[in-house]
Amino acid sequence: MSSEEDNNNQASESTQETVEKETVSKSSEDKTESIKKMAGGFLSSTLKLKEEKPKVFYGAVGGVVVLLGIMMFGGGSGSSVSGPVMKDLVVGQKYVLQGPNAYDKDSSIRLVAVPGTIAAYDDTEEDDRVGGCKHMPAGTPVTVLGFQDAFGKKNAFANVRIEAEGECQGKTAWTNSINVQ
Repeated sequence: MSSEEDNNNQASESTQETVEKETVSKSSEDKTESIKKMAGGFLSSTLKLKEEKPKVFYGAVGGVVVLLGIMMFGGGSGSSVSGPVMKDLVVGQKYVLQGPNAYDKDSSIRLVAVPGTIAAYDDTEEDDRVGGCKHMPAGTPVTVLGFQDAFGKKNAFANVRIEAEGECQGKTAWTNSINVQ
């Protein structure tokens, strides 16, 4: 008896799948036909408008073209986005360290021994963040000793001597030129 039931179950499942496929294909055909009818109706009414009232038709076409032109060529305001301005630094002049990209007034400025290593440093260890004059507070006075070009940008890094009183006075290090203000 079980083989008869299996055959009946398989036959009813295949019939059910066929009915589902036919239903899906009919619904997609109905959607396609309704879209074709709608597009055909729009096209026929547009052509009828063109024949009966050409001024209205061409006025509407012109209006659409003008709106598209305004959207495409209408720009925003003439002002451009401005960021921090780099000063023209001079070797031998005194400046202060300032982090123009920092929101915190008490943020520190990163100093490194070799220009270009700023992007590669890892200060996950506590002693990397506090020792060796590596992080100086904003407002620290410095003297510019030289520059280094990098990434196609002239004077991207500045070699500075720290002028602040304390253990770091007289030490030299490199920082981004934008940090020297």
